[in-house]
Amino acid sequence: MEPNTWGLGHLVGHNAIILAGGRSSRLGGTPKALLESSGRTLLAVALEAASGARSCAVAGPPELSAAVEASGVPAQLVREDPPFSGPAAAVAAAWTALASGDEFTGTTPPEWTLVLACDMPFISAAVTALLLEAGNSADDSHQGSRQPQSLLCVDESGRSQPLAGLYRTAALGAAVSFFDRPGGLENLSMKRLLARVQWRNVAVPPHSTADIDTWEDAGRWSVKPGTAGDPDAPAALN
Repeated sequence: MEPNTWGLGHLVGHNAIILAGGRSSRLGGTPKALLESSGRTLLAVALEAASGARSCAVAGPPELSAAVEASGVPAQLVREDPPFSGPAAAVAAAWTALASGDEFTGTTPPEWTLVLACDMPFISAAVTALLLEAGNSADDSHQGSRQPQSLLCVDESGRSQPLAGLYRTAALGAAVSFFDRPGGLENLSMKRLLARVQWRNVAVPPHSTADIDTWEDAGRWSVKPGTAGDPDAPAALN
């Protein structure tokens, strides 16, 4: 059974950003967001993992609007400018949309912003670990940090996952604003975007941040083309 992050999300106030706009070049252009795991699109998996968020923005092409609606999780669809200009630009577009929504409603932004790539079929378990850690963490600014720390998933190999993280909203906003100038965000790496963000790693269950970059990855984790997928892909999974 998938972990239920709804209750945890209401204990740890956060917005959510789902990245779903890459070229999927190693999948022959088949959108990762529309691949399916256990009958659900990977986009739906990510949205369900983020379902405890106060507001959610999906950075991706307009063709995903039906998939967003079908997930049953309220979310706005936004697009980085120009399209395909990288994950940092996508994060910035989604963060700006969420911040504008909070400003429009006169709502104080939540302390945290969840950032997830849409290609991790088991991400719910990792999100649960992040929210538990956030809920159990006191303000760590007294520990010599210039700012409270964000939380990044670290997989079983010890690698930090910037696209599976729970960021302090103020820190993420400052990072976006620092590069918010002509050409500043286009093709910017996540490493550079986060250069001024302080974080600590959170160990998550094995394979919970496994991602799908190739058809070999898809076969390993029983991920299949969806109804809008590449009709030639099933042969590639055999």
